[in-house]
Amino acid sequence: MKLSVVIVNYNVKHYLWQCLDSVRRAAEGLDVEVWVVDNASSDGSIDFLQPLFPEVHFVANNENTGFSRANNQAIRQSNGELVLLLNPDSFIAEDTLQHCIHFFEEHPRAGALGIHMVNRDGSFARESRRGLPTPATSFYKVLGLSRLFPTHPHFAHYHMGHLPEFADGKVEVLSGAFMILRREALDQVGLLDETYFMYGEDIDLSYRIEQANWECWYTPKLMLHYKGESTQQTSFRYVYNFYHAMLIFFRKHFTRRYWFTWLFVELAVLLIAALSMCRKWLKRTLRLLTRITGVKRIKPSRPETLVFIGSNEAWGNLQEICQRAGIEAVRAESLPTQTNYDYSVFEVTEQGRPYLNILWQMVNASRQGVHTTLGTFHPRTRTLILPNDIFV
Repeated sequence: MKLSVVIVNYNVKHYLWQCLDSVRRAAEGLDVEVWVVDNASSDGSIDFLQPLFPEVHFVANNENTGFSRANNQAIRQSNGELVLLLNPDSFIAEDTLQHCIHFFEEHPRAGALGIHMVNRDGSFARESRRGLPTPATSFYKVLGLSRLFPTHPHFAHYHMGHLPEFADGKVEVLSGAFMILRREALDQVGLLDETYFMYGEDIDLSYRIEQANWECWYTPKLMLHYKGESTQQTSFRYVYNFYHAMLIFFRKHFTRRYWFTWLFVELAVLLIAALSMCRKWLKRTLRLLTRITGVKRIKPSRPETLVFIGSNEAWGNLQEICQRAGIEAVRAESLPTQTNYDYSVFEVTEQGRPYLNILWQMVNASRQGVHTTLGTFHPRTRTLILPNDIFV
């Protein structure tokens, strides 16, 4: 077996459906197996997906075991020479897997590989490649120097802004949203550290791979990451997990090396976490007071809008969905170079290379200053997938 794809799911069955559809297309003609570990979802993910993807190995957990432990479950059972960790709220281009397999064949010291992740608006997701979060690197980011000097080799090292966006390059940290790992490197450094419930485990694993004299690489193959649909970033649990992961990593790897700054770093992390928590408490309190007092915020009544790029048949089906959802929709032959629409919705069909074409159109639109958010419509299932909503 050449490649094992491992996906951890939690209550995002429609996003996972699209993810598995893109993986199935990308795996055509390749020696690939797919594993989905469901962390006790309550949306019927396995019952919904298993009949549609009989070739996928599904593992059902009775509780939410966290990202690291769930991935390790499937990695131990998988057989691939390479292992891809992939987020469910994403989709990949049709040529991605073949390119990545070839990359490992040409780079024998590559222990891990990440790719060019695209945000929902087509912009480059900077977390696609990162620098090691040393105290200095983290300090520059907190001060905002990385934004003031986005291409500086030191001030912007957190996101390695000095590296070109569309070129291969060695990096220090890869994102767990898409990380291909060489089995030989995993056998040497060990699996994901299960101390991390969510977040930080990708930084930890990238660091251990480099410490074992393997290399982490970035290659500019495209994928869409909705980013956050599977984690609920507005929750207090997200704040705890995120900042707790930062402390775990620092205590594990940097306490001795940066012993003179450990207290400052821990206090800074705790302070930032506390401020983030306070902001969330304040927002919830204001919403509660609004309900109690009956005061309503004045909001524009403009409905959401979308421009659709697809066939006549699909357009008719989509219009019905938009009418029920109260969304204004128009049709275009291609993505307009100037658009004020909230969403650009593309028809996804089995002909050609649709995911690849969609990704490049969104990337080019973003680089031309077009402000729109990606959506997809799947005629076979009559499913409209937007970043924050699903319509069937």
